[in-house]
Amino acid sequence: MAVLGKIRSKGVILICVIGFALFAFIAEEFFRSCDAASNERRAQVGEVLGDKVNVQDYQKLVDEYTNVIRMTQGRDNLTDEELNQVKDVVWNTFVQNEIIGHEAEKLGLTVTDKELQNVLTAGTNPMLLQTPFVNRQTGRFDANLLKQFLAEYKQAQAANPQMADQYRNIYNFWTFVEKSLRQQLLAQKYQVLLANCMISNPVSAKMAYNDENQESNIQLVSFAYSSINDNKVKISDSDLQAKYDELKARFKQPEETRSIKYVDFQVVPSQADRTALNKTVNDYIKALRDTADPSGIIRKSGSTVAYLGIPQTKAAFPGDIAARLDSMAVGTTSTPVENKIDNTINVIKLISKTQLPDSIQFRSIQVGGATADEAVKRADSIYTALQAGADFEALAKKYGQTGEKTWITSSQYQNAPSIDNDMKAYIQSLNTVGVNETKNIKLTQGNIILQVTDRRAMTNKYVAAVIKKPIEFSKDTYSAAYNKFSQFVSENQTLEAMQKNASKYGFTVRERADIRNSEHYVAGISDTREAMKWLFGAKENEISPLYECGENDHLLVVVLTKINKEGYRSLDDENVKNYVRSEVLRDKKAEMLMAQVNGVKDIAGAKAKGGKVSTVNQVTFAAPVFVQATGMSEPALSGAVAATAKGKFCSHAVKGNGGVYMFQVTDKKMRSVKFDEKTYEQRKRQKLLQYAGNFMQELYLKADVKDNRYMFF
Repeated sequence: MAVLGKIRSKGVILICVIGFALFAFIAEEFFRSCDAASNERRAQVGEVLGDKVNVQDYQKLVDEYTNVIRMTQGRDNLTDEELNQVKDVVWNTFVQNEIIGHEAEKLGLTVTDKELQNVLTAGTNPMLLQTPFVNRQTGRFDANLLKQFLAEYKQAQAANPQMADQYRNIYNFWTFVEKSLRQQLLAQKYQVLLANCMISNPVSAKMAYNDENQESNIQLVSFAYSSINDNKVKISDSDLQAKYDELKARFKQPEETRSIKYVDFQVVPSQADRTALNKTVNDYIKALRDTADPSGIIRKSGSTVAYLGIPQTKAAFPGDIAARLDSMAVGTTSTPVENKIDNTINVIKLISKTQLPDSIQFRSIQVGGATADEAVKRADSIYTALQAGADFEALAKKYGQTGEKTWITSSQYQNAPSIDNDMKAYIQSLNTVGVNETKNIKLTQGNIILQVTDRRAMTNKYVAAVIKKPIEFSKDTYSAAYNKFSQFVSENQTLEAMQKNASKYGFTVRERADIRNSEHYVAGISDTREAMKWLFGAKENEISPLYECGENDHLLVVVLTKINKEGYRSLDDENVKNYVRSEVLRDKKAEMLMAQVNGVKDIAGAKAKGGKVSTVNQVTFAAPVFVQATGMSEPALSGAVAATAKGKFCSHAVKGNGGVYMFQVTDKKMRSVKFDEKTYEQRKRQKLLQYAGNFMQELYLKADVKDNRYMFF
């Protein structure tokens, strides 16, 4: 009882403690759930039709497509620009497939296994022709080759790891092709269904024929809007608002964008940097002139062009270097030449120039042994037997090789980053051994018996040592530029201050409107991902941090001047206001000119009002007439002419894009083109299909697509 009493005496405190503990527990769970939701949002690259797109799922698609490119093009690496293109292609394809799939599901459209098999059997789809399963004799996809591969793939999983990896790469490539084919077939089904909703008829065909072939000759009187000074036109706010309301649909934007002003400064080499580089290059030139083997000098110079020491075609050299080779004498070393396009300084020493085959057919036998002496003896024995008339392929098979003939071209070896002495000797032999001659080549790991069987496409080849050295700024130059830019940013913390003082520092404030979050760079400057992330999280009039970007040669500061929300741009928007003002200005000038010609009944009367008279022939309804006097195409004028009978003067002045017009039809006739009802119906249907081709854009807008990839890539 005493304990109960003690507890009761502390009841209020106890309730508070328990209540606080419960609140803390609930709050902890609440914040934990908020963190989980926040983490989930941070892992989303976008949204399509209300479905979130996870960054890992998207990255898998990017990796899949990148591997396909590497496999089909035989490349190991892609440039940053190419990777950006891959990301865009993957995103756009993903969005389109999601949208089409959503629409197809509502309609009950699917792609069956049988339909896919029919495509494989036909073997003509362009996508199939990019696979390894193309029959060399027919040039078409061969489903049997695919079946054979799939059977071998299962067995290869138990084979050696290297073979398994190769098979796995091909298998992954095939699964990508198969998936893409299904998506392609579904999209085609949907488009065919939509296309069959577009029909034409004999009446519309006849109208189209008349529109194209009924032509008129007219006497035209033009009153250009430019004949009225803009200062004579009064425009009120109510005029602008009324025109804005009329044209409001034109100002709708489907996504949020950003408008900015920014200062971008590119660091360039100073005169001191150039002087130091010239001294270094001149030292290399002296060394090149005095050496027989320039390989060490080229390596030390940091040249972007490797020295292989073998004859190469012009295609192996950069364009500016290749263009100078024929004008140089063998044995000479050029003076330094600056290339402003790639920002390099260039020196060439032409060591030799010879005529050699670009394509060589050969066969070979690799000869090894337990010791080097054994390999040499065995190679000598094979070489002697061949010289005595032995069969090459028979000898090759004796040593476990095919000895079959193979073609090699210059492009297969001359762009290598480096070549060792063994390979150099091998290539030199290929280039110099005569047709049907045999040579015993001693290499580090053994011997090769080489026989050249054919030589084709004799071309000039050059051995040239090239120093192509970028003209770069020094650390001191960059540090000075950074300090100067940093001082400018710290001393100018408002847009007004930046605009006022930029020129004092030698900088320029630039402007860029409507940056979309699907862009990869800010204002076209590479490596500005962090600036993009800042931009789409900043508030209006906020100033960014200083960014070091580009190829480590740009300094950037950004001011967010306007957040353009999704929806209708307001009349306060400068671009919108300027557009609306130009439309109102044109309307008011048209009213003034039409009042000026009110009551005019003929060409002479129109000319008396100040109009310019000209003759325009072959005016049809189907094509807008171009008026020389105003420099504009005028669809409204074509329509008015088509509605006016021969010999008649227009019933009223026509308001056009470049002015107001009056005219008289002097002649009207049909062209001598036979009316083919079926042809014109088909052409009319094709035009309708072109209009319907915008369906994807409409579906995209309705899909409420959100693209937040800038947060990750």
